[in-house]
Amino acid sequence: MILPIYIYGQPVLRKVAEDIDANYPELQTLIADMWETLADSEGIGLAAPQIGKTIRLSVIDLDVISEDLPEYKGFRQVFINPHIVEYDDTKTDTSEEGCLSLPAIHEKVERPTRIRVEWDDEQFQHHDEWIEGYLARVMQHEFDHLDGKMFVDRISPLRKQLIKSKLRALTLGRYRCGYKTKPVRK
Repeated sequence: MILPIYIYGQPVLRKVAEDIDANYPELQTLIADMWETLADSEGIGLAAPQIGKTIRLSVIDLDVISEDLPEYKGFRQVFINPHIVEYDDTKTDTSEEGCLSLPAIHEKVERPTRIRVEWDDEQFQHHDEWIEGYLARVMQHEFDHLDGKMFVDRISPLRKQLIKSKLRALTLGRYRCGYKTKPVRK
């Protein structure tokens, strides 16, 4: 089932998500719904707070960009209880980011190019790995959602001031996008 994506201004997007266990109700259905919602919105990542759930769950599909980045051919991964446990700040990269919860807003964000992440997969097998490159950026973006943060929190105060009216428009329900959303108010 395609779920509505919560738009900037929704309180759930600012809450710190909770870890879950294998007994979380209807987990496999929720994961399937998240994949369907992500495909419908033509995104590459979706975190549970973006669909109104305050749990540490995210899905990332980089296969959709594998024509440009062939190293991600077939990459589709579920991340349960992900936590970034270490940042390698020796090298950073600044790239433009967008977000399904912030339609039509894109800004340059500086992030480390290498991070150490712990998470469980769909079978609750634990992983602890160093991740590099574009995947590291996407993980940082998605896992920020699990900590109540959004990419606009990582831009300069000047840039944030310059997009203030766009952010306000989102909170007022004044935006257009081609996927199902849950605005703050209409």
